[in-house]
Amino acid sequence: MEIFGNYLMAIVQTGGLFAPLLFIAAHLIRPLFFLPVVFICVSGGILFGVFYGAIYSIFGITLSSIMFYFVIKWMPKVSERFLRMKQKLIGKHTELTLTQISLLRLIPFIHFHLLSLCIIEISSSFKEYTRNSILTNIPLALVYTTVGGWLSSLSPMHILISLSALLLLIYALRRKEIVIKWEDFFQTSSP
Repeated sequence: MEIFGNYLMAIVQTGGLFAPLLFIAAHLIRPLFFLPVVFICVSGGILFGVFYGAIYSIFGITLSSIMFYFVIKWMPKVSERFLRMKQKLIGKHTELTLTQISLLRLIPFIHFHLLSLCIIEISSSFKEYTRNSILTNIPLALVYTTVGGWLSSLSPMHILISLSALLLLIYALRRKEIVIKWEDFFQTSSP
């Protein structure tokens, strides 16, 4: 992922006027490389700043959502697979609201297109799906391009200190209990 990020930054920085188009194209090919949306949005904040990075990210994410809509409509096997995954993770009869989807999109570990499938389920037409996608993509793009803009303004020493503090915080907030199975605790020795 780091190699792709360096490659993307080199292309965008030398792209001149085509840099925004290359960045939006990166949003479109992102699923092929299994890159998280967050990575591309943070890169947008670093490369273009918060304002333009957010605009380009909203545009790119929305185009990616529209492409997903057509892929799901044209490929019923893919649609069935996503529906099974949704049923396992969210529930069979659960319908999420747009606010819930917007908040879930802020979590980097939740599959982006699984949430797009939830939008398809609550939308009655393509026009409504597109509108709902834009509304749920705005918070995602704003938050993570802001993080990218913040990262670009830090010195390498501040980034190192921030990452070290984050690692210490993760270690301090870890789960502090150990589960030992009954059979492992009371082992019976067989002769």
